[in-house]
Amino acid sequence: MKLAAFDLNLRHLRALSALVDEGTLSAAAARIGLSQPALTQGLAKLERQLGAPLFDRRPDGLVPTDAGRAMAERAETAFGFLAAAAKVRGAGMRGFARPERLMTATQLEAFRRVADAGGFAPAADAAGLSQPALHRAVRDLEQLLGLPLVERRGRGTMLTEHGRRVARGVRLAEREIAAGIAALSGDPAGSGRIAIGAMPLSRALVLPRALAAFTRAAPGVVVDVVEGSWRELVDPLRDGVLDLLVGALRDTAPPGLEQRALFADRLAVIARAGHPLVGVAHPTLDQLAAYPWIVGSRATPLRQQWHRLFAGRTLPPAPIECGSVMVIRGLLRDTDLLSLLSPDQVALEIDAGMLCTVGAPLADSVRTIGLTTRAAWRPSAAQQRLIALIEEAAADTAVQEIE
Repeated sequence: MKLAAFDLNLRHLRALSALVDEGTLSAAAARIGLSQPALTQGLAKLERQLGAPLFDRRPDGLVPTDAGRAMAERAETAFGFLAAAAKVRGAGMRGFARPERLMTATQLEAFRRVADAGGFAPAADAAGLSQPALHRAVRDLEQLLGLPLVERRGRGTMLTEHGRRVARGVRLAEREIAAGIAALSGDPAGSGRIAIGAMPLSRALVLPRALAAFTRAAPGVVVDVVEGSWRELVDPLRDGVLDLLVGALRDTAPPGLEQRALFADRLAVIARAGHPLVGVAHPTLDQLAAYPWIVGSRATPLRQQWHRLFAGRTLPPAPIECGSVMVIRGLLRDTDLLSLLSPDQVALEIDAGMLCTVGAPLADSVRTIGLTTRAAWRPSAAQQRLIALIEEAAADTAVQEIE
């Protein structure tokens, strides 16, 4: 069974930074409020769980190994997320001054499960735990924080505003610790899980190619691909549910996020094979406006490109607003509707003779496709490998288009 982030004792993890800074068990124990024997036993247990020595024992004290220093940095970042999440107090509520120092892995694991499952009952079913145990752990966490995290709504429960903020901090802390564990796994192919948000208008060829290469190089890593629009995926990215997004970039990176461009994509008008406009080398705007359209949802880059195409003119009818490429493909095949898409998104249908481009790609429809991550995010080795493969796939696709 693989070691999970909250399988580790948080107090032992907190001790790592003190041990790195102080250099002796006695000084570190005094700093964190543990006895020296307890810290000695805790460090030994942590090393057994991680399967790697974190410190070299020398007559004059302790010297962190590379693994120990890296794990201490990950743990310190994780507790920083927890501290930030617990910073704001509710009106009239009382909590401990530094609750992140008192939280236990049991409390955080229980609350994260409730937050992810949307309630105590589904969390208990998913985890194989009793509801009373989950209730007790979450209530203990609420007392530490002095904040209500979960409230009843009708027959169910939902997170409070404080609960949503704390859940974000817990998930980010868990991912940081998990990244430290993965780095020490000793598996050259990597382990763990990577969650990717795939926007529907990202280039269809790049991500599949990168994932195919990644699964061959790192078969021990599970990659979870979540499809959705930017609006649907950005909060899960901030919350730590997703590690990165692949798709069209915003004009300016939103607060707390960073963007990395991969390539520039050009849209084309797509229609069914046999559409009256197929074969027209240079269709006019009047000709394009004579047919109904499938357009992207409001405020999406694709919708904005469609508006720019017909700028200064009466917009053609757009009876369908849709962000699902799968649905758009089916509609285009069976109707005279038109839509703006990247030709790569319907490459299989074009090769099979079911769909066609109408005219040339639009010169003024360039979209920047790239990666979006949390600011100051430190990817694990497996995550870095996947990002490198995505970049390679993007570069290869661009070269093939030029050729």
